[in-house]
Amino acid sequence: METRTLIEGFYEWEKLTPNDTFLRQPFGSRWEETTWSEAGVIVRKMAAAIKSLGLRDKAHIAIVSKNCREWVITDLAIIMAGYVSVPLYSTLNAEQLTEVLELGDVDAIFIGKLDIPVWENMKAGVPKDMPTIKFPQYEDNAKIDVGHDWDELLSKHEPIVDPPLPKLDDTWTIVFTSGTTGTPKGVVLTYGTLSSTSELIERDNNLKISKDGDNRYFSFLPLNHIAERVVVESNCISYGGSLSFAESLATFAQNIQETRPTLLFAVPRIWTKFQQGVLSKMPQAKLNKMLKIPFVSGMVKKKIQKALGLDQARCLLSGAAPITQNSKDWYKTIGLPIAEGYGMTENCAVCTFIGPDEDKPGSVGRVQAPGQLKIDAETEEILMKAPFVMKEYYKSPEKTKETISDGWLHTGDQGYIDEDGYLFITGRIKDTFKSEKGQFIVPAPIEWKFAGDDDIEQIAVVGRGIAQPLALVVLSDAGAQKSKDLLKGSLNATLENANAKLEGYKKVSTIVVMDQPWTTENGMLTPTLKVKRNVINKALSEKYRDWHECDECVVWA
Repeated sequence: METRTLIEGFYEWEKLTPNDTFLRQPFGSRWEETTWSEAGVIVRKMAAAIKSLGLRDKAHIAIVSKNCREWVITDLAIIMAGYVSVPLYSTLNAEQLTEVLELGDVDAIFIGKLDIPVWENMKAGVPKDMPTIKFPQYEDNAKIDVGHDWDELLSKHEPIVDPPLPKLDDTWTIVFTSGTTGTPKGVVLTYGTLSSTSELIERDNNLKISKDGDNRYFSFLPLNHIAERVVVESNCISYGGSLSFAESLATFAQNIQETRPTLLFAVPRIWTKFQQGVLSKMPQAKLNKMLKIPFVSGMVKKKIQKALGLDQARCLLSGAAPITQNSKDWYKTIGLPIAEGYGMTENCAVCTFIGPDEDKPGSVGRVQAPGQLKIDAETEEILMKAPFVMKEYYKSPEKTKETISDGWLHTGDQGYIDEDGYLFITGRIKDTFKSEKGQFIVPAPIEWKFAGDDDIEQIAVVGRGIAQPLALVVLSDAGAQKSKDLLKGSLNATLENANAKLEGYKKVSTIVVMDQPWTTENGMLTPTLKVKRNVINKALSEKYRDWHECDECVVWA
């Protein structure tokens, strides 16, 4: 396929399928649909509106909103107007918003669908002199009380005519990392960087995308995160189909059922929630019995698949954090095998891939050509090289040099490659800590030993400066419903089984049951649901020694 920019993909499908549905937005049981042709008119009008703001050449424009149709329209309008998008998490507070607006040299901002408390905490961070455009009001979401009105702008402007095409080496977007270790970094990606990911669809098509436009996408992971933007938004625009959104967390399951996506991309915690939902209606013991009966087994699988809205999915993909083998095995038993991808913002979310039927437990797959992988002999850090690696960190030449050396991207992850070329991740370099005994502890492999316990939803192994590591856990819904005595017994058994597989200095001394879940709202999780260990350590480290020296092996925080 001839290399083209994202907007050229939009022009192609606008021309080929003008009357087909492109964007689907739910309002209760009603869906509003926007065709490719209708979207083209709105995008061109909004591009003209942005141009009327009198911004500098190649200005940086922020988008802060939950996923919705206006998000995608804005993204395309920014491209059409010749500007650079700076998508931001929709959970930022005022201080965080101020920080990224300054770091990204942002000239204007679109503010959209936000939770009411989030907007209350965020709005002080919007500069009073910054050109601002607000999306239409969504029911049960914040009423944005600043900026130009979306509909008024559309009514005032005619569609832009003959917008110039961006060049492959022009900057497409600046994506800020979620800041698990401190100050966010602005990852600069060009149109060529994004376009190079299309080679993977053209050659291997691991995502089972139909190139004739027969695709249904469902977008709910943050669109400002590069994985959602590449896997869902960009592939829809490049290869055609429809893109549906979730109205809210409460309607999430219903919205998926009504979409019946051909591709679903989710993080491990979402797959766990789906599994828990199934098991709350059909306990595992009963499910096991049903799946052993030949005729009944197929009916049960189809019923579960349809109830989840995944009966027409060609590809189920997990990413952003490691999914446990237990989860993958469980989904395979109900006829919904899950593929897994490993990547990061710095390489456009593309590095390795493992198909749903590949038998390599614990691996994140093989490198996706033309990418290359190698392991640093001294640090065991995973290094990768590919055309889809970022250009640089915005205005951070020193950090760029630290991260890209001799063309190799330093991922910050540690791992090894087996004789068949499969990559295994053993942990994060920055997560590694030293115990009181002077031994280095890598948390992730220890955490994986607890993966089979359905009572545990989240876990973080910690223990800098004490003799043995601790396992801080957040209970699943099932675990929270058990009595303390019953739960203590099962967690003790899990601890014994885990420790039996660990070397002496890695054995966990205590399981600590947290008194509240880790969420994005309380700052314990990134917007992509990764644990912020630095935040957890800061909040709880003073208690580590007391928990470690406690006589009980399972304690409540």
